[in-house]
Formats: sequence, structure tokens, C-alpha cells
Amino acid sequence: MKMRFSEDRIEKLTCSDGIQRDIHIWEPETPKAVFLTIHGLFDHGGNYMNPGIYLREHGFATLAHNQHGHHQQKKAHVSRFEVFLDDLELMLVWVKEHFQGVPIFIMGHSMGGLIALHFGIMRFKGDPLVKGFILSSPSLENSIKTPGIVIKLARLLSAIAPKMRVPYGDLTQYVTRDKEIYERHRQDEKDGIMPAKGSARLAIEFLNAQDWVPEHILEWKHPMLVIVSGDDKLSNAAKTSELLSQIEGGLVTEVLYPDNYHENFNELNREEVFARIVEWAEPRIGE
Repeated sequence: MKMRFSEDRIEKLTCSDGIQRDIHIWEPETPKAVFLTIHGLFDHGGNYMNPGIYLREHGFATLAHNQHGHHQQKKAHVSRFEVFLDDLELMLVWVKEHFQGVPIFIMGHSMGGLIALHFGIMRFKGDPLVKGFILSSPSLENSIKTPGIVIKLARLLSAIAPKMRVPYGDLTQYVTRDKEIYERHRQDEKDGIMPAKGSARLAIEFLNAQDWVPEHILEWKHPMLVIVSGDDKLSNAAKTSELLSQIEGGLVTEVLYPDNYHENFNELNREEVFARIVEWAEPRIGE
């Protein structure tokens, strides 16, 4: 059966709430490393088709699980940000069980980058199989400032009606210059496999997770490649560079693509981005 996003197979991850969610897998016969990817806000694992196909052709496996609150539903909701970290821990265990002894790179885009950053500081204590982290357009600060009155209202709703929808705006129009992929996103929204709406609780948990980063960024201790979108209308690229430049010890490699919109992996120059990721990752496989 032909897969919608050209996966080789789809497996299931039993998440921290007991619900089984899809793991989209693109893999060569014998992968030299695994990219464990973490999708962003209002996204889904199938959207990693482009890096999955490219990396498969270059000998790597790519795995992308549908995240908590995002699995085949039109409104995204979580009770707390930490459930993303809980599920990432479970996903890492799953990868190590099913790809025994294979090196791993943890790769997060947008909110997935924010999750990876929290995970690397709060939960990850080191593992010889995990060779590094890759962050694409990490959502450390939003490009468009949310009015204070809106945040106050969202905090109130988060407390008394956490699942109530709050306006996030139409974010899809700002993610890529590739019109074909833009249309694919719109179809995914119509088909109910990519959320276009979100809850009050999710909004507040997301903002709180962003606010946590500046006070803890110096606690980062792992090799990291950061892909920054120069024309990012969703995540503040300048703030990303400012925060990550504080990490010492030569751990961070930053690559800027000045013309890119938010989704580097779905942009017009995506193969250039993928080639840079492979160039960074390959020397680390044997370390």
C-alpha cells in the first residue's frame, strides 16, 4: 500500500497517556544513524517526508512521531508542556529497542526545537548512542508579539476552561515559500491530520516554556547544530542567535539561511539544508 507521505512503514508509540500514536518511518536497509525528529506546533510526523526521503537516500533513517495533542485532530491541546518531554523519553527508548546499537541524532523543528532544548537540559543525562541535537527554527521567542491583554485572557481560560479554543492566527501562510508544500499543508488541515487551532492551555504552556529558556540556556552541555531561518515570521531568529550564542565550549554550530521562511525542511533550498545536516552529522557517528 502506498503511504501518503512516502514512508517505508508506520509503527505505534504508546505515549505517556496510554494512547498509541503513529511513528512515521523512512529508512534504508541498514541505516548508519537514526534521526529522531520532533515536529512543531500545529504539525504532524508525516510532514517530515522531505528530510525522510533525502536522508534515506543518504543512508539514514528518519523517525517522526505524532506528538501529544496533535494526533489526527483539528484542535491541538495538552494539559502541560512536560508531556512532550515524557513522550520524547519514551520515543528514545523505542528507537534504541528497534534500532539497537545505531547512533541517534535528536532533531526538533520550531516547537520541536523548544522541546529538544528543554529535554537536553532537564531530562537528558548523556547517552553514548546520542551523538548530538539539531534544531531548526527553534521557537524560543515569537516574531509577532502577543498583546498583554490576550495573554491575560488566555491565562484565565487556561485555568477555568483549558480546552477552549483561543485565536492563534493563520500560521500556515508563513511557513514556506514553496507553493506546492503550502497547498499540501492546507489539504492536511482539511483532512484533519494537521491541527489549525489550539487550546488556551496549550498557548500558555507554550509561552511558559519559552520564558523558561533564558534562565537555563547556560546549562546546555551537548553538541548542537542550529538551522536559522533569516526571514522567519513565526520564530524570532535574532533572539535564537542571541540566546544560543551564550552557550560556551564550541558546542553550537549555527547556520543561517537569510531568505528562508520558518520551515527549513520544506523550503525551496531544502536539499542544501539537508546536505549541511549530513555534513555535520557524519563525522560524529563514530565518536
